Amino acid sequence: MAIYDRVKGVSRRDFFKIAGTYGMSSTLLAAGAFGGAMTSANLARAAESTYERRFSKEAKHTLKFGASGFNPQNLLIERAGALEFARDLESRTDGEIRVEFIGNNQICGQLSCVEKTQQGIIDIYAASTQNSAGGAPYLNVLDYAYMFPGRASQYHFLYSPESQRILRDPLEKRHGLKFLFSHCELRGIQLGLSWEDKPTVTKLEELFGTKNRVTGTQLGRIAMQALNLNPVPVAWEETLDGLKQGLIDGAETWASAVAYANMSPVVSQCVDLKFFCGTEHTSMSASVFDGLDAHLQEAVMESAYWAQTHVQAANEAALVKTVGFSDPQLPNTIFAENNVRNAFLADDQIKMAEEMCSPEYQPDLWADWRERLNNWAGGIDTYQEIYDIAREVPADMLPENVEPRRWWKS
Repeated sequence: MAIYDRVKGVSRRDFFKIAGTYGMSSTLLAAGAFGGAMTSANLARAAESTYERRFSKEAKHTLKFGASGFNPQNLLIERAGALEFARDLESRTDGEIRVEFIGNNQICGQLSCVEKTQQGIIDIYAASTQNSAGGAPYLNVLDYAYMFPGRASQYHFLYSPESQRILRDPLEKRHGLKFLFSHCELRGIQLGLSWEDKPTVTKLEELFGTKNRVTGTQLGRIAMQALNLNPVPVAWEETLDGLKQGLIDGAETWASAVAYANMSPVVSQCVDLKFFCGTEHTSMSASVFDGLDAHLQEAVMESAYWAQTHVQAANEAALVKTVGFSDPQLPNTIFAENNVRNAFLADDQIKMAEEMCSPEYQPDLWADWRERLNNWAGGIDTYQEIYDIAREVPADMLPENVEPRRWWKS
C-alpha cells in the first residue's frame, strides 16, 4: 500500500503536491508528528516548518535511511522508533546530519535492507533482525529459543554494556553493521481464518502438526521443527493470502507486526508462544559511522539511546491501547475491531514448549549453530551469556520499568 494511502485525511494528489514542494522526507517527518487524522492544510504547514528547519543550513552529511515497509501511520502501531531517531539526530546535530527517510518498501524491503546497507546503497536501515539474518547471519544470536523470558529481559540486554561485547561488536566486525536500537516483542503463532470458528488455543498440543510461515531466521526454524510447527518459507507479501485461504495455518511473528502490516483481518488468534525474539531493529553502516566526526558519532549514539527509551515506553503503551494485545482486550483496538483473539498460554504450557525446544533442555538441536555463533563472537558461549543477563531482572518485570543505560559506556 502506498504511503499516501496511509496518511488519513490527505488525498494522493495533495500528498504528492506537498511532497513535491517540500520534499518526501520533510513531508514524511511532518506526517509522523501527527497522532491521528490530518488535513492537507495541516500537513502542508507542518511540512513547510519541517523543511525550513531541516534546510536552515547546509548539511555536512546526508544519510539515506531505508525503513523497509514503515511509514508515519504504521509506526504509530509498531513503535519501532525510526522517525523519532531521524528527527532527533537532525535536531541534535543542528542540521549537520540530514536524514533522507525512505520507507514503504520504496528502496528496500524486510529481506533486502541489510544487504543494501552492506553494499552502500543506503546508510541506515530498519527491519527485523530475523529477516535481516539472511544477509547478516550473526543476528541469529538473538534467536535461541526461550533465551528471553519476557520483553523486560530483552530491553535489559539491549541496554546492558555486555550487549556491546556479545551482540554489537561481533556484528560490526563480521557484517559491517552498527546495531543502534530495537523494539522488543516475543514471537508467537498467528493463526489464520481457518481457525476462526475453533476454540481459543489453550494447550500447546493443539498447535502440533500445523503448517506455519517462517522468517529468514535459521535458529527460529530449529525451534519450530522441535515444536512440530512445520516451518514453511513464505514471502511476507504472500503471507496474507496464505492465511486467508488456509494454505498455511499460521505465521510466526509478533502482535504489533500483525497490526501494522494490516494482517489483522486474516488472523483469528494470536497465540503468545513467546518462543524467540521479535526485534524490529535499526542498524547503520559501520563504515559510514566511522567516517563521521567524533561529535557526530556521539550524536548518533545519543539519538539511538533516546530512540531506544522512546520505543521501550511507546511500544508497551501501543500494544495495549492500539494493537489490543492484552487481557482483557480493550475495545476499539485493531485486534478488537478485527476479532483477533489473544491466546495467552498458561505457564505450564510455556514450560512444556521450552523443554521441547530450548538449548537448555535440547542442546543437541542447537550444537552446530551454537558453535558457529560462539566462534564468530571470539569463543564465548553466546547462549549462556545472554541467558544469564536476561535473568538479571525478574521474569514478571514490566518492560517499561527496565532502567535505561547507555550500553556503549561501561
